[in-house]
Amino acid sequence: MSAPQLPKVAGIDPAVPTPAHTVAPVPARPAPAPTHAPAPGTVIQDRLAGWVSDLTTLHELTERLARTRDLEDSLREVLSAGAALVGARRGLVVLEPADGLGPAQTVGLGLGHADLGHIETVPRSATPYGRILDGLPDAQGGAEQLPDPDQAPGQDGYAAPVDPRHREVAARLGYAASYALPLAAEPLGRLGAAVWLYDEHTEPTERQRHLTGLYVRYAAEHVARVLEVTRARTRLATVAEELLPSRLPRVAGVRLAARHRTGPRGGGDWYDALPLPEGALGLAVGSVTGSGPSAVAAMGRLRASLRAYAVMEGEDPVAVLSDLELLLRLTEPARSATALFAYCEPARRKIILAGAGHAPPLLIGEHRTEYVETSLSAPLGMLSCWEAPSVEVDPAPGETVLLYTDGLLQRTGDSMDRAFARLHAAAASVPRTVRDDPAGLCDHILRTVLPEGRDETDSEEDIVLLAARFD
Repeated sequence: MSAPQLPKVAGIDPAVPTPAHTVAPVPARPAPAPTHAPAPGTVIQDRLAGWVSDLTTLHELTERLARTRDLEDSLREVLSAGAALVGARRGLVVLEPADGLGPAQTVGLGLGHADLGHIETVPRSATPYGRILDGLPDAQGGAEQLPDPDQAPGQDGYAAPVDPRHREVAARLGYAASYALPLAAEPLGRLGAAVWLYDEHTEPTERQRHLTGLYVRYAAEHVARVLEVTRARTRLATVAEELLPSRLPRVAGVRLAARHRTGPRGGGDWYDALPLPEGALGLAVGSVTGSGPSAVAAMGRLRASLRAYAVMEGEDPVAVLSDLELLLRLTEPARSATALFAYCEPARRKIILAGAGHAPPLLIGEHRTEYVETSLSAPLGMLSCWEAPSVEVDPAPGETVLLYTDGLLQRTGDSMDRAFARLHAAAASVPRTVRDDPAGLCDHILRTVLPEGRDETDSEEDIVLLAARFD
């Protein structure tokens, strides 16, 4: 009869030899059953705790998403939250609305521009998210396992053939699996697709899939709303730009440059430069109260009217603004506007200007940087009859006259006195290399007065700069 072996300890055979037995070994007793089974209430409490935890997580993620207003920020938040839910550290979301109206945009998480470029070289039909974007019948998203290079076809982990370019890009970027979901919302339909990349052969659990699906459904609705707002802003900005000069005129003796930044809701700031008889030039800037489509439309009407008055009596800026004020008071009595019109004779380097509640021009040169002294006057439409004297300015050769709207000052967030001082300091610090270039001068002032890209942010205020350098 064979004797039983002693159990191994930590995988090492015992050194003591097995003793001989003359009787049969006593069979081992079965382990006693647990005396206390979990109470039904405990199981329910655990499930409720899990549900509360999931709901809390979804609430926090959706709250963070709801605070985003920009389209790119929304897409980045969707990508980051989804990565946390599915347990991935990299991914990308592709916005490609099915209606073809755009905008098309790709945002990556943990992927640089070069990495995104490599992924875009993979045939779209070879990836789940690509099939979602192309609207193929099997475009349901889900998990995808890429082949393990250490295994041969047919072994576990090599579930299906993969496009050679897809295998090459996956090996270069170091990901082995992916999980993709469509972004879709009514009434726009398919918006795009999101895909998260795993470094190893894995996929999200059933719980992770459920939570991610709930989050993505809400996220798609939010992205759709932000997309509609973005499209509306783009259309409004396009209309506003079309109402402004498509190009500045060329007049002997003077060089012109302009910069215009439109707020997200569209504002009423405008500028104009038009050649006048006998080699003269008319320069104008203005701002209509309010924002949105009505302000943009009023701005277009006001600018068109000023052009007509400037052609008829441009040599008298006071008369031009008086006619404009009368028109505004008769046609739009509930609206007011500021304006400044300058009649320039480049050959004589002479400027006659008048302003209606507008900020004074800035004279910038090598030997002086100073504001032009204009008389205080009310905006157009504020009084029963507007009138203010004109001012004559004689710029020296090489000096630049800068016209601007008060949006430049208000975007600084400072008081008006400090904002004027900031603008003066920026103009006085224009480098010599760009002093003779009106476009470079405008860019320098924008960067200096509004640093850190604040001239491009979604401020409610429009910005207009119009620079005229006299030879």
